[in-house]
Amino acid sequence: QVRLVEAGGGLVQAGESLTLSCVVSGNIFRGAAMGWYRQAPRQQRTFVARVSGHGVTDYADFVEGRFTVSRDDAKDTLYLQMNSLKVEDTAVYYCALEALDLWGQGTQVTVSS
Repeated sequence: QVRLVEAGGGLVQAGESLTLSCVVSGNIFRGAAMGWYRQAPRQQRTFVARVSGHGVTDYADFVEGRFTVSRDDAKDTLYLQMNSLKVEDTAVYYCALEALDLWGQGTQVTVSS
């Protein structure tokens, strides 16, 4: 059974950092393109970052160099390092195994001013 479990969210002040993780069970992580998305209250879920199975990364424009997506295939884990967080980054963050449209349950990130 494939499961995606996010962790690492929390409450931080603007300008601080957080690192999110997403553990993927089911022996399917290696080689799979993985993405991070977020959904703020009363807004649609939007793309944040992606890493291919070969490590090629892609980011939404609003990231502006503040976030880094990475993967550890030995640990079946996806990461999102978020620096210089802004109040507008407040959202539930989800990881996704995009080819199979599989999603985690999300982790809340709240950035206070």
